[in-house]
Amino acid sequence: MAPISLLERRRIEAEFTKGILDALAAEIGRDRAIVILTKAIEAMAEKAGAAFAAETSQADPQSPADLTAFAQILPRWQAGDALAVTLHAQNAEELDFDVTHCAFADMYRELGLGELGFVLSCNRDGGFSKGFNPQIALTRTQTIMGGASHCDFRFRLPRPQS
Repeated sequence: MAPISLLERRRIEAEFTKGILDALAAEIGRDRAIVILTKAIEAMAEKAGAAFAAETSQADPQSPADLTAFAQILPRWQAGDALAVTLHAQNAEELDFDVTHCAFADMYRELGLGELGFVLSCNRDGGFSKGFNPQIALTRTQTIMGGASHCDFRFRLPRPQS
């Protein structure tokens, strides 16, 4: 059986999460339920980033958890035309790209979860990079999920001290 794409995985997770969120919201209120959901997703993303760091280091034990190694995740994120990406810079200390189309945003809107798309997907990016390497800083000033024309991802890693 072929592995499912990240987009399909997020669709399944979103449908499941919607049910849990609705039940939590009925008990503790929607705002509090979203805060809890956000924290849970951030923690899950951080664990996924750490697992990806371990995976890349197993492939090459001499390779540091830098942004060149981190960039290896991009094809997985793009699989199945989930993201259209314009790459601006890629090296050990910087990874800059814009997402010009996001099928995740389209999918969340189709499911009636457009207002939660940021929590369910965009929210993962900082935690994932932190789990991969806590020194990575992510700057993103806009997202398609938030109504912008594109998402601007700017990852930075301090240069190693010599």
